[in-house]
Amino acid sequence: MAASAMAGEQMEMMGSRVQPRSRTESLAVRNRELYEAQRRARRGPTPEVFFTKHIDNSRIVKADDPERRREMRTFTAVMSVLFVLVMVYVWQHFSAIEIGYHVEAQKQQVEQLREANRQLRLSEAQLTDPGRIDKIAKQLGLDAPQPGQVVRPEGGDPNAPVVAQASVPGLQIVQ
Repeated sequence: MAASAMAGEQMEMMGSRVQPRSRTESLAVRNRELYEAQRRARRGPTPEVFFTKHIDNSRIVKADDPERRREMRTFTAVMSVLFVLVMVYVWQHFSAIEIGYHVEAQKQQVEQLREANRQLRLSEAQLTDPGRIDKIAKQLGLDAPQPGQVVRPEGGDPNAPVVAQASVPGLQIVQ
């Protein structure tokens, strides 16, 4: 009896209702009226029973909402800018780490080259030691030149000190 009374009330509401201006308003008004009717029809702590109804929405086409599209474009643009900023920060961070490793490798290479240079200078000092050169020369049978043994092309005094000069072959020095 309560169910038939509720159905009758709903039918009266639907018949006496004035047409709203738009479809969304009419749906909102209808839903509100149905909810109020259901709320009035409830009595006490009786359990509600729901039955599932399978609805095929495959033929429904979603209406285009320009405001929602604008919001999504704005959101996409903001997120793209944020993503680019984060990626630039990450790129700079990893570049700084990579450059730090490169600097450390260069420092190690400089230290190795300095050590090699020190070793070469030490070897040069040992090889150019006059005592060592005299010892090797005596082992090879070489001796200090006797006076008159060295002939100078200028024809000057053979015992006079000579200043060393470097000359390039085929190039004449004009004095």
